[in-house]
Amino acid sequence: MYKSILIPIAPDHQRDTKAAIDLAEVIRDKDSKITLLSIVEFIPPYIAQQLPDDQMTKNVVDAKVKLQEDADGHRNTNIDVIVGHSANSILDYAEKNEIDCIIVASHRPGYQDYFLGSTAARVVRHATCAVHVLR
Repeated sequence: MYKSILIPIAPDHQRDTKAAIDLAEVIRDKDSKITLLSIVEFIPPYIAQQLPDDQMTKNVVDAKVKLQEDADGHRNTNIDVIVGHSANSILDYAEKNEIDCIIVASHRPGYQDYFLGSTAARVVRHATCAVHVLR
């Protein structure tokens, strides 16, 4: 059983997060914590200049609202939103917060994943803790 579980969730929330949270509920210790994490990617400067000045702040607030909706009704569940690169930020967050299990959703790999690698694949390859991948 795990004491600290991290569930990275894409800010666009195209997937149902219920399966990941349900799995976390099954594999968690009695007094463990679950953290739902969204990473808001940096907006490149050439795009940012075309957007309102507060766009990044709005993106972070929107992600927090969506995560809070997912967390409601689950005990010892925290939310966090950070700005950065998805895979690197997940790995850094897990290490800094002593996460012992990451539950990450994945899609069926396409050709682009063989050259660039998906976020889930990078997390699996580089995590120093257990990783459960959901499809």
